[in-house]
Amino acid sequence: MTDAPVPPAGAPQSRGALRARRVVDAVWRIESGRVIARLARLVGDLGVAEELAQDALVAALEQWPQTGVPRNAGAWLTAVAKRRAIDHLRRRERLQRKLDEVGRDLERSAVPSPDEELDPALDDGIDDDLLRLVFMACHPVLSTEARVALTLRVLGGLKTEEIARAFLVSEATVAQRIVRAKRTLSATGVAFELPSPDELQSRLASVLEVVYLIFNEGYAATAGDRWIRPALAEEALRLGRVLAELVPQEPEVHGLVALMELQASRFPARTAADGSPIPLLDQDRTRWDRLLIARGLAALERAERLGGRIGPYRLQAAIAACHARATSAEDTDWPEIAALYDALAQIAPSPVVELNRAVALGMAFGPEVGLALVDALADEPVLAGYHLLPAVRGDLLERAGRRDEARAELTRAATLTRNAAERRALLRRAAALAPRDGQGI
Repeated sequence: MTDAPVPPAGAPQSRGALRARRVVDAVWRIESGRVIARLARLVGDLGVAEELAQDALVAALEQWPQTGVPRNAGAWLTAVAKRRAIDHLRRRERLQRKLDEVGRDLERSAVPSPDEELDPALDDGIDDDLLRLVFMACHPVLSTEARVALTLRVLGGLKTEEIARAFLVSEATVAQRIVRAKRTLSATGVAFELPSPDELQSRLASVLEVVYLIFNEGYAATAGDRWIRPALAEEALRLGRVLAELVPQEPEVHGLVALMELQASRFPARTAADGSPIPLLDQDRTRWDRLLIARGLAALERAERLGGRIGPYRLQAAIAACHARATSAEDTDWPEIAALYDALAQIAPSPVVELNRAVALGMAFGPEVGLALVDALADEPVLAGYHLLPAVRGDLLERAGRRDEARAELTRAATLTRNAAERRALLRRAAALAPRDGQGI
């Protein structure tokens, strides 16, 4: 199966056909998750559901240049895909009963008209189906890498090449992850269903982890020449917003959306003209996106209104809100941020949280306080080879006036990062701390 539809052999690539392909690609990106979700419930197999949806996509490429784009393009794709599902079910005699239920009202015509509206029966329960697909794609039985790839593929509508480019791995690697993920789901009998109330929180945590991993790779790329990949972060934001609509009573979902909105608001100010990173405290805050900040603060307020146990995303969103509300770096309420990190360390303890807490403590109470915590983390196995450990230590040492030590730490951080833009920035900072003529002798 190919990632994207291709025109029939010998078909001319007219301007209308190219325009139709662009429209199909845009519609697919928006509607693919819902179409695949509907099909997965009907056929009971995620891989088959995706193939059927791809068939509908090919049909759209073949017909829309001649007939025009339907008013309800998503309904068109769903109707065509479901008719493909009927053919599939006919070949499976053991599912004849399901065929009768599904096909009763769908056999009137082979293809819907360009202006056909969505049959209310087709839309019945579509949000439940999409939510089932979310939980299936992010199932803990899959590896983290497989969950990320499968989520971007079936929910984000991204092609294998796009996922590979975003994470700087080969297309073959991404394709293999997706194929193995589908096989694992099938072999382990993961059902296309919502988790039980007892399982919901643990399973939801896996879903939120996947969405935030996607966002983080866009916010601060782990490797490559570019430090940020806004398109990947925007895709995570879209998935988060969809999830918030599907489970509106879950405060941690709104907490994650708030966190991503607030962090995404900084994108216009996070890099210089040459693509080099600009640290948070040096950013021009007038360039922060005020609309995203307003949306983030509203999502955080919604999470707080829902109450319940305070989770890690809600706390991180509260930290991001402290930065967003400060009109300048000097106005930042660092004691409040340090207190929030204290709370985060209690409910979600990890060496990375402690490292961020050290930054906050250093800003609130002086660099030596932060250094004491950083030095206590030096032997943490999780942080071995983690470039931000020496980067944070170098920053605190510089603020403490220990320039030579700071330069050594920043240089070490530059050797550990896999991101070229970040490496160049760290080396520039280290070079700026070198003794000038007449100094250090």
